[in-house]
Amino acid sequence: MIDRLDAGAARVVATLSGLGDQDMRAPSALPGWSRGHVATHVARNADSLWNLLEWARTGVEVPQYPSVDARNADVEAGAGRDRDALVEDVRATAARLSEQARTLPDAAWDATVKAMAGFAHPAWYTLYRRWNEVEAHHVDLAAGYGPADWPEPYVRWALGATLADVAALPPKLRGELEGHRITATDYGESADLGRPPGGPEASGSGRAVLGWLSGRSDGAGVSLRPDGPLPVPPPWPHEPARF
Repeated sequence: MIDRLDAGAARVVATLSGLGDQDMRAPSALPGWSRGHVATHVARNADSLWNLLEWARTGVEVPQYPSVDARNADVEAGAGRDRDALVEDVRATAARLSEQARTLPDAAWDATVKAMAGFAHPAWYTLYRRWNEVEAHHVDLAAGYGPADWPEPYVRWALGATLADVAALPPKLRGELEGHRITATDYGESADLGRPPGGPEASGSGRAVLGWLSGRSDGAGVSLRPDGPLPVPPPWPHEPARF
């Protein structure tokens, strides 16, 4: 798993390295954020998850971030740096997180830590949270990497987790997805979200469905039966339904 995270971070570094300083000021796929914001967030996320693994290692609580305001301020402060500084930040923080994970004692992986969002999880799930961050935000750079480029193991894991997590949400938090069935036709996975008999079903390849549910595509490759506009998914990722 750590090797997969290292490979994903290396792909982000390669994409950033192919851009110029002005490209870093250009808008990303995230409203209000430049590519520099996205790159800085990826780096600060690595630092924050290092904190959670340090908590698991020592047994002394270390918050993921000091606060939401502090996290946002750090991203804003770093967003305007030049390409080389941003690339090195992403590279170095990913390497630091990897070293922390590779040297974590076996017993520490089952320690309970807490996400900034408030939910508790075993330390090993930190690696899966990082997987989402690296792959989704690579797409957000809007620099040629998209859901079609996601590694197959990531798609399989993230799709299954996303379907389970959406199904576990209270109906009011599913938003427009409530009353639908979501089906990944190639993986044989689906989620019934309060769908009545004969109700609408959104279906497509697992990759297309994950891109849509994660907000990293406009739903290309996903069809709705009966015909109609695709529902808008709720914000992603969700609190995990299972570990």
